[in-house]
Amino acid sequence: MALLALAGGSPAAGSPYDAQCCADLERRIADLEEQAARRGNKTVSVTVTGLVNNAILAWDDGAESNAYVVTNDNQRSRFSFVGRASITPQFEAGYALDIGLRAANSKLVTQLNDGDLIAPGFNLRSSVWYLRHKQYGAIFVGSTFAASDRIANSNVTQTSAFDQYSAPENAGLGMFLRSSDNGLMTHSLLNWRRIIGAGGDQPGESQRGFNQIKYVSPTWNGLTFASDWVFTDFWDVALRYREQIAGFDVAAGIGYLQLTPNSHTRSVCPSTFITNIADSTACQQLRGSISVKHMDTGLFANIGANHTFDGIAAKTNRYENSGINSGQSFLAAQAGIERQLTPLGNTTLYGSYYTFDGGAASVLPVGPGDPLNPTGTGTWGVWHSSVEMWGGGLAQGIDDADMILYLTYRHVSGDLTLRELQAGAATGAIARSPIDSLQLFLSGAVIKF
Repeated sequence: MALLALAGGSPAAGSPYDAQCCADLERRIADLEEQAARRGNKTVSVTVTGLVNNAILAWDDGAESNAYVVTNDNQRSRFSFVGRASITPQFEAGYALDIGLRAANSKLVTQLNDGDLIAPGFNLRSSVWYLRHKQYGAIFVGSTFAASDRIANSNVTQTSAFDQYSAPENAGLGMFLRSSDNGLMTHSLLNWRRIIGAGGDQPGESQRGFNQIKYVSPTWNGLTFASDWVFTDFWDVALRYREQIAGFDVAAGIGYLQLTPNSHTRSVCPSTFITNIADSTACQQLRGSISVKHMDTGLFANIGANHTFDGIAAKTNRYENSGINSGQSFLAAQAGIERQLTPLGNTTLYGSYYTFDGGAASVLPVGPGDPLNPTGTGTWGVWHSSVEMWGGGLAQGIDDADMILYLTYRHVSGDLTLRELQAGAATGAIARSPIDSLQLFLSGAVIKF
């Protein structure tokens, strides 16, 4: 073709030869793209998948307001390599590599940091191999998610991609607390997500990459059982259900976690790692959720709950003999309608509610002169906190692009009680520290590939 072109003898545009050439070229490009995305060796496949989830986060803390471009941490941007190989008709092996990406973490931005101070980069979510038998289940070995991961967020709707109702810390709750008495922002680094259970994270959610051995059963009548042992950290068990029953799409789950002393998964327990021994935290958690959607009308409801039983707070230097009640509970709900109103895809309209109540949520001290300090003198610690959120959202799926456009709103209010520390121990006076409410708008899109 190149010689013909130089000689001025190329086929005329629109000729059968030209059409044949272009068609062959397009097919070859398609073949190369397919090989690039799904290439492996002779026995083990590889599939590349992922998503990009960016949004505009607008906030108002009662004294200041602003808007940032963020990576939505409800389901952050990522790419994954997944593969499998058949050993026998009943037996297979496989692997998964899952890499997360954040440009500006929606969970970590603050009034003082729009994300530029948060170094963008990769983080390992999963690196694991498995062996699966169709009748007996699968064993996973490596760094991966806990058995009870997201067990309080069962969801059969598209809101799971951008607004996890039981994990509100994922967007905007990195904002620092502001006193409603004087209108000033704390210097203590106390923020909203630190007063809902040391970060508001559910088991396995805040710190991916647990080195573990995990068993996952085959699915039987919609039920799947999982359990794992995380080296030096914890063990947990979970039972999940997914089925269509009498015109309803139903998903549910319940899980129990036992976090052992000297663990490194601080965020799932009350923040009591303040003894002379590093990482001295331990607790038990029982949590679950259910999601139900009527397939004909599109009406749906999601409900999740948790209770954390603490087993070590009263033995720490700060809380010993203080009478602390470090149990923590939350209840979360989301309800609305999801239907295909346009040829584009499903449209979702919903409302949401979340409430948290608990003690010993954070070890961050409130020092002398801090706007949150009840008396202005001495050093105080978090004794008790409660947080209430309500809001809603609108989403539009675009099936041809595997994309969801979304807009959410959340109003956050809370109550904070502090106790004065005497020689580091919470044995002094107890006083409320009123805090301003927070308003959050999140608008963006998630697109999968």
